[in-house]
Amino acid sequence: MGAVSSGAVVERARVGGNPLVQGRRPAAAMAALWVLVVTPFAALVVAVPLAWGWGVSWTDVAIAATAYIVTGFGVTIGFHRYLTHGAFKTSRWLRVILAVAGGLAVQGSVIQWVADHRRHHALADRDGDPHSPWRYGQSVRGLAKGLLFAHVGWMFQRELTNRPRFAPDLLADPAMRRVDRLFLPLTAVSLLAPPVAGGLIAGGWGGALTAFFWGSLVRIGLLHHVTWSVNSVCHVFGDRPLSTRAGDRAANFWPLAILSLGESWHNGHHADPTSARHGMLPAQPDPSARLIWLLEKAGWVHDVRWPTPARVAARRRAPIPGAAEHVPRSP
Repeated sequence: MGAVSSGAVVERARVGGNPLVQGRRPAAAMAALWVLVVTPFAALVVAVPLAWGWGVSWTDVAIAATAYIVTGFGVTIGFHRYLTHGAFKTSRWLRVILAVAGGLAVQGSVIQWVADHRRHHALADRDGDPHSPWRYGQSVRGLAKGLLFAHVGWMFQRELTNRPRFAPDLLADPAMRRVDRLFLPLTAVSLLAPPVAGGLIAGGWGGALTAFFWGSLVRIGLLHHVTWSVNSVCHVFGDRPLSTRAGDRAANFWPLAILSLGESWHNGHHADPTSARHGMLPAQPDPSARLIWLLEKAGWVHDVRWPTPARVAARRRAPIPGAAEHVPRSP
């Protein structure tokens, strides 16, 4: 899938006459969703006092960090920049690997994730956006309610984004349909691989238990909340140096730049959605763009859509003389 075809899919989704939502989540899926959301969050809350006492080793840290990086890049590069926006092209084997890595993040099946995100871009902060924090107005109470909804509440809506309207290209791909159907097995692998590794390295059930807590539950909980913060925090707080569509309030929130692997440069992303780099301006670190650059150098990806000085300059709200000359084309 190339950048042009992906962009065309988003544009058709924006102007098409098909309904935004199609179908409802079954009760069993809603119950499973509660478990998958609440359990890692509870582990994340418990992790703070545990970290000061017992139950964490360098093995746990290494397992959790490795799992976070693999699944995090699976979402930011695989699900988001490649499958949703077509920021680059690649071979079928790497396409599948990226989709599987994203599935291991336990953020939903690949086709539904892409459909939700394309719908968000088509209707950002307007009626129909699945997770705008501004849906309840601009009062303090309304914005507080909206932030909670955009962060996690929207996922508990029973209506499902219309996949044939927003992700017809993935539905037409047999490999993506298979990965989509494997969401539950991938969730099991994501939960069980860390304790298996911890048990083998530490040589006992104690190592497996702590690796499960830190490498599975805490890691999933942390990545969930970092990703959700892009939906909530990055549409309310931060700076907006680049122009976006009318009503689109996507902002850059620098404190999350590293943990989000570059996703929190959200204003840059909404200003140029198909760009492989979200940190458009100098001093905006973007680990995901760096990895895409390395994959390009290795010959594993091609036709990468790097930002150009002209494209960034055209989107500057208040152009600074000479600033366009310093826009990074790649990391």
